[in-house]
Amino acid sequence: MNSLVIRDVEVEGRAGLDVRIADGRIAEIGPRLAHRGDALDGQGGALIPGLVDHHIHLFALAAQAESLTLEGVASAPAFRSRIEAALAAQPPGRWLRVTGYHEAMAGELSREALDAIAPRNPIRVQHQTGSLWVLNSLALAAVGADAATSPSLERDAAGRPTGRIWRGDAWLREQLADAPPALAAVGAQLAALGITAVTDASVTTDAGAAARLADAHRAGELPQRLTLMSGGALDAPADGAFAVGPVKVLLDDHDLPPLDDFVAWIGRARAWGRPVATHCVTAGELALTLAALQSAGARPGDRIEHGGVIPAEAVDVIRELGLTVVTQPAFVLERGDRYLAEVDAAEQGDLYRCASLLAAGTPVAASSDAPYASPDPWRGMAAAIQRRTLGGQPLGPSERVGAAEALAMYLGAPGSPGGAPRRVEIGIAADLCLLRTPLREALAAPAANLVAATVIGGRLICQA
Repeated sequence: MNSLVIRDVEVEGRAGLDVRIADGRIAEIGPRLAHRGDALDGQGGALIPGLVDHHIHLFALAAQAESLTLEGVASAPAFRSRIEAALAAQPPGRWLRVTGYHEAMAGELSREALDAIAPRNPIRVQHQTGSLWVLNSLALAAVGADAATSPSLERDAAGRPTGRIWRGDAWLREQLADAPPALAAVGAQLAALGITAVTDASVTTDAGAAARLADAHRAGELPQRLTLMSGGALDAPADGAFAVGPVKVLLDDHDLPPLDDFVAWIGRARAWGRPVATHCVTAGELALTLAALQSAGARPGDRIEHGGVIPAEAVDVIRELGLTVVTQPAFVLERGDRYLAEVDAAEQGDLYRCASLLAAGTPVAASSDAPYASPDPWRGMAAAIQRRTLGGQPLGPSERVGAAEALAMYLGAPGSPGGAPRRVEIGIAADLCLLRTPLREALAAPAANLVAATVIGGRLICQA
């Protein structure tokens, strides 16, 4: 019988307790328990349920390690300088993958703009939303863009590729024969943050991608419990290496589908016995989603992903439909200064709502959307509590939540985001996060360095 005793921890507000784990579950909680296996000294820190990231993109996060990121870039000269510095360190002809671009940096990118910066290397630049890649001429030639028929490939009036590829990740991978990135570093990174379960929200997940994620989980490279969304049918493996989540519906404001088509997508999800999770960053995407769910009929488990813009009049509709909102508080911090500059002041309170949704009775769960925001849930908690930008400005301060509410948004079960927070109690699966301090102190200033250890299924996965 595998056994672990975690000594001297705070559990549900009670200090000085020991927790005994056996066969992957909590078997006993009390003071000075008998030693029956390995021991971990909690040193008075809080023992809480492991955190859940309810919306993440695992392969994209893994690929980020091999990319040039544009964090901190705020001008065209800085954009050019960052890329030129990276290219100077590699030989002509080698690919450069760049992530995190936004038009506020250097305007709308094109193949010609990138040719001027990178004339000797193929380069592809991803928009920070993840929806768009821009390639220079060398990169377009390498992927055979001139002869390609992919609908993702944008062309000008003369039929020439502009370099802009919309929602074309799967096509690009096929053209480049990219090997899937290794996932061990991602698994370790998430474990160090206290994350014990994730929902991968990628619409492109098919049987092959799911199998690779399952193999990484079985090998221990990705120890977190996995739930996978997909755009099509998907079956869970018999060994439980992953659970199947909602069908992902990916909307783009510039190319919204007819309502009848959307309702048909929902019908396919229902035929597979699954709810839907719809990408809603804009008010237009949200309006179409609510209309489709009113027409098709909402069901438990249907989700609004992001909730980037939720007008006040939509709050009650979301509640009446029984939807869950899975949002990303870190966007308020990381992109908030740009929102303040670009979004009308009267609409800034609609951005990434939390408090008003909770007050209306709508379940709200938090997530990262990594790599499009930081995967750090403690950063997300701080952002939900403070509602301040990197520049220190308030953004939608009425949407602030308390510290306990911010933590609870990461404690819902993977299959019930925004549901009742999991608790540390006898009989539950031992997916746990040990903190360095009592919980009250940790929530006063949430930070990743407060995580002392992470346990998944009763196994000590990492210890700081």
